[in-house]
Amino acid sequence: MIYTVTFNPSLDYIVTVPQFTCGVVNRTSKELIYPGGKGINVSMVLKNLGYDSTALGFLAGFTGEKLKSLLEEKGIRADFIVVKEGMTRINVKLRSEQETEINGQGPKIRTADIDRLYGQLDALKDGDILVLAGSIPDVLPQTIYMDIMKHLQTKNLRIAVDATKDLLANVLQYRPFLIKPNNHELGEIFGVEITEKEDVIRYARKLQEMGAQNVLVSMAGDGAVLVAEDKTVYQADAPKGEAVNSVGAGDSMVAGFLAGFLEQGDYRRAFAMGVCTGSASAFSEELAVKEDVMRLMEQNRF
Repeated sequence: MIYTVTFNPSLDYIVTVPQFTCGVVNRTSKELIYPGGKGINVSMVLKNLGYDSTALGFLAGFTGEKLKSLLEEKGIRADFIVVKEGMTRINVKLRSEQETEINGQGPKIRTADIDRLYGQLDALKDGDILVLAGSIPDVLPQTIYMDIMKHLQTKNLRIAVDATKDLLANVLQYRPFLIKPNNHELGEIFGVEITEKEDVIRYARKLQEMGAQNVLVSMAGDGAVLVAEDKTVYQADAPKGEAVNSVGAGDSMVAGFLAGFLEQGDYRRAFAMGVCTGSASAFSEELAVKEDVMRLMEQNRF
């Protein structure tokens, strides 16, 4: 079974305003609302690719109820912990001449709520996959990813982590199966600027030396790099297409990698699926669907 954890899920309210102007009434030309949060995105893309997962995390208020109902409509299995104070955040994404985002705060998560999450994680079995993805709200300890991996280290799990800076660096000692920084996040960890694939490979290998098994690095329009557990390096240019949506592309890459690995246990296949799934989301208003991913797989050989 695959489990995803999203500590700060959201309703993503995406509005298009042709010419946004501050200080006046603006009217939208298009409105969309989606379940949001990196782990939730991974669950939704996995579902589109034919793989069930269970989405874990915290919900609150009427927005939490709406988020849960949207996931149920999409056939996503969810086992969220409902907290009493606050509400699941609404993230507003304004598309105009420039793209602007306003992200909400999220609910109050208490120690008892975290304990309930640990109880859920204790039920994971050897061979399961766990995805820890996204930012951590201020009400939680910034060591939570590391704490979870330490708590679960006696289980034979494959754990994927998609996070930034210390959230990512702190988990390396517990040998995550997969980490997925982008090139800018990779550079932040080491205090350098990274733009070339050769530098990506060099610093990805450093993360491997620090404990990561597989390091998948996205580079937006410049493609991607995988330094695999067996030390093989895979490189790809970005598939050709018109980028219309930056939301969820990295999460889709994680989902595609896991789906490809589960298909054949082959890192080349996993890498190709990851790249094409991330691109399929970037080329679509919504998250990647299997038909678009397979078309890109046919068009691009890695």
